[in-house]
Amino acid sequence: MNLNEQLEHISQSLTGIVPELFLAAFFLIFLIAELLLLRFGDKAHTNRRLFLITLAGAVLTLVLILGQWNSEPSFRFRPLLFLDSKAVFFKILIVLAWLFTWLHIRLLRYTFPPELSALLIAAVLGMFLLTMATHWLTVYLSLELLSISSYLLVAYSPSKKAAEGGLKYLLFGAISSAIMLYGISLIYGLTGTLDFTDPAMRLALATNSPFVLNMAMLMTLGGLLFKLSLVPFHVWTPDVYEAAPTPLVSFLSVAPKAAVLLVLMRVATSWPAELLPLLGGIALVSITVGNVTALWQQNARRLLAYSSIAQAGYLIVGVVAFNQLGFEGATFYTAAYLLLNMTAFLLVDLLQPRSETQLATYAGLGKKHPWIAVILTVVMVALAGLPPTVGFTAKWLIFSALWDSYQQAGQPWLLWLLVGGIINAAISLAYYLRLPYLLFFKSTSVTPSTPIYLVWGRVVSGLLLGAILLLFFKPELLMQWINNVSP
Repeated sequence: MNLNEQLEHISQSLTGIVPELFLAAFFLIFLIAELLLLRFGDKAHTNRRLFLITLAGAVLTLVLILGQWNSEPSFRFRPLLFLDSKAVFFKILIVLAWLFTWLHIRLLRYTFPPELSALLIAAVLGMFLLTMATHWLTVYLSLELLSISSYLLVAYSPSKKAAEGGLKYLLFGAISSAIMLYGISLIYGLTGTLDFTDPAMRLALATNSPFVLNMAMLMTLGGLLFKLSLVPFHVWTPDVYEAAPTPLVSFLSVAPKAAVLLVLMRVATSWPAELLPLLGGIALVSITVGNVTALWQQNARRLLAYSSIAQAGYLIVGVVAFNQLGFEGATFYTAAYLLLNMTAFLLVDLLQPRSETQLATYAGLGKKHPWIAVILTVVMVALAGLPPTVGFTAKWLIFSALWDSYQQAGQPWLLWLLVGGIINAAISLAYYLRLPYLLFFKSTSVTPSTPIYLVWGRVVSGLLLGAILLLFFKPELLMQWINNVSP
């Protein structure tokens, strides 16, 4: 490639990453605006203006992403980034999670320092780059940008518990990052390339012994498994979910998983077939550990943390199925999980605003706030995968894909994964229905006050309930978008 061709490629690449360039500029603009507004205005007006600036930036980012929907799939800064409709779809999910987080913050009237907005912008930028990454160097750098922002978000609360959770998050993140970097060095030593879409990498990996191959792949995937909260990189999850403020936990529980899942999809289609049994084993162990451990939890956020570990395992099941229905099912599951999990955190927070979310404090609240409690019950039923909710549709799609894959390949481990996933879905009912049981069948001597923001909370909760039920009866509303995603 001569100089003119290189310059033309750079120019074309820059036009393909306009949302990322905007977020990088927006990050700097926001910091400057914060300094100026804090210097020349009072705190209350400054926070309101900064919120409007953030909201405008998020909406403009969404508009820029929608403008990429019909873009021709192609590399940007080959072979570092690849823009296709898959990346665009997952970026849309990430921005929706970002906007939902701000809705949660405003509904519950949380007061965070303005720097929180800048950290969220940086985290979203890292996730955007991750959705397009096709090179292990890009994956690692994007993951580090996301991780550093996440560490600060968790530790941002002034409470001692948040600082402790942030420190645990940082330590486990540093360990998983070091393991991943060592795995990447092994992959480069074995193949001579870091581009995992290069057929040469697949061929070179296949010439190695199964032990060396599995170890190199497991270590390389360490950082991705950490963000997905999958075993054995899941230890940080319950402490961080319990320590951090609920809106931030809600965001971190879904948005990074969406970005990482797309990377795993790309890796699964490019690496040797030995990767699939490895991922299948990790998925089944994670589902089992998450569901069984959740049975003993006494805190709503810790319960949702172990639920998140199990749900991440179900996300991987669609990838492991390794067929078109599996990838579509995993994408649908990601969108459904984003809706359900963020709704669950919002409702838990509405019933016990800005609290420690101990399960005992929810006893009898179903009689005081029946509308919110009924919707929370529906959400718990949806997370368990029962009809008539979108959670049932999501699980049906990934299990159907897994069964089709077993029928075609006839590999026993696929059947074990299918049976284990269904059994674990039944086990999860024991803890998902625990919160509704406390809400409606237990009484408390404490008379909870009705917050004034519960009115808007009811409206938003009703809209979310409508979406959860509508996507069960009309899943094609979402599947039409997913089917348009390029294979």
